[in-house]
Amino acid sequence: MSSYTQSIQTLMNQLASLPGIGMRSAERITFHLLKQNPAEAMKLADAIRDVKTRIKHCSVCYNLTEQDPCLICADPSRDQSVVCIVEQPKDLLALDAAGLFRGVYHVLLGRIAPLEESHPGDLTIDALMKRLAGGTIREVIMGTNPTVDGDGTALYIQNLIAAQCPQVQVT
Repeated sequence: MSSYTQSIQTLMNQLASLPGIGMRSAERITFHLLKQNPAEAMKLADAIRDVKTRIKHCSVCYNLTEQDPCLICADPSRDQSVVCIVEQPKDLLALDAAGLFRGVYHVLLGRIAPLEESHPGDLTIDALMKRLAGGTIREVIMGTNPTVDGDGTALYIQNLIAAQCPQVQVT
C-alpha cells in the first residue's frame, strides 16, 4: 500500500483543518494545487501571507483593516455619535453593504456564550465602554445576532451602558 509523501499529507491535513473542508475536499484541493504551475499556486500562499501580516484590528472599532483607524472610522461623512454594535467583522460588512446605516461600528469579536466558555472579558466590551465614556457618542444600536447568546450579550451591554453611561441611548 502506498501513501502520500509527507509534504502532500501535511498540506492535506492543514486544508482539512479549515472549517467546512473534510479530507476528501482537502485531497482535491491539494491535487488541484499540484496541477497548477508554481506561480499560480504561490499566489494562494502569498494571499495567505498578506492576510496574516497586513490585516489588523482597528484601534477604534476592532474591524479588520490594513490601516488604522479603518476606513469607516476615518470617514468624516459618517455620524460618529451613533455606534452600531456587532459580533464579528463579517456582520459589520453585511450591515454596511446595505448602505442604510451611516454611523460607525464597534465589533465585539464574539458574543457571551457560557457553554462555549466565552465570557464578557473575552470581548471588546471594555474598549466600547471607554469609547462611550469619551462623551461623543449619543446612541448605541444593538446589532448582535438574534440568538439566545446574541440577545444575552445585548442585554449585558445594555445594562452596563445604563449603569455607567446613562446619557447614551440604547436602541
